[in-house]
Amino acid sequence: MKRREFVNTSAALGMSAALTQAQPAGKRLPIRKGMLLSMLPRTLSLAERFQLAKDCGFQSMECGTEDNPKVAEEIKAASERAGLPIHSVMNRDHWQSPLSSPNPELVDKSVKGMITSLDNAQLWGASVVLLVPAVVNAEVSYGDAWKRSFEVISKRLAPEAARRKVVIGIEEVWNKFLLSPLEMAHYVDSFKSPWVKAYFDVGNMVLYGFPQDWIRTLGSRIVKVHLKDFGWKNYTFTPDGQSKPVRKRVPEFVNLRDGDIDWKAVHQALADIGYKGDATVEVSGGDAEYLKDLSRRVDLILEGA
Repeated sequence: MKRREFVNTSAALGMSAALTQAQPAGKRLPIRKGMLLSMLPRTLSLAERFQLAKDCGFQSMECGTEDNPKVAEEIKAASERAGLPIHSVMNRDHWQSPLSSPNPELVDKSVKGMITSLDNAQLWGASVVLLVPAVVNAEVSYGDAWKRSFEVISKRLAPEAARRKVVIGIEEVWNKFLLSPLEMAHYVDSFKSPWVKAYFDVGNMVLYGFPQDWIRTLGSRIVKVHLKDFGWKNYTFTPDGQSKPVRKRVPEFVNLRDGDIDWKAVHQALADIGYKGDATVEVSGGDAEYLKDLSRRVDLILEGA
């Protein structure tokens, strides 16, 4: 990113939240409660899983990439039967076959998987496909990850998304890439496309940032939201060969509202930018009792409690 581009982007970001219609503070946000299909018991049929999600209070579903056309049709039928819409698709191949790889075969595999995800979204009526755009590691530098992923998304994926009228939602994850909201905003803006936006995960950046800051900075770029909580737990243990116990503070994902995220601040930030999409819980799955409790936890978050 050139200095002039960074300064111009930073100036524009300050206006982002102001350009959207804020919601009154302290009121329930106009957001649908979503969950992942993978969180539901696999012992149930697809129809039973969708119905269970609805019975537990959820209003929409996020599904993973499905290669089998027959299964994809069954998922669509289950969604329609339960009256529970599929709002997004979680792409699958972007971790093991990242778009930032120097290996053309891996990139081609990733592109193919992403197109399958876009086709799934079109079939199911989902408006967004979640994409991890790049992975930085010892072999792939930050600059190369940016350049390679931008080129593949802009030339090979954004046109496919536009043809299907499905948005690519770039998510911030633990991939050592897009480590600040300013960077993520600039990255999304660099595509200059209405078909490339931000899929914001509330819990993923807590190690190095604050979700309310990211929300206000990204503003109207956000098309979908993932909900999960994150906290630091204190553990006491005695290492082998030692007599004195050791205390260690370990970061970990926890159930919603059990961690250190300031959910009232998140609620206010989402209200400030006027977000009205889906908020999908991305936590461990469980039975009906667990899912009903989880649904209520989401209610409390959306109510600003």
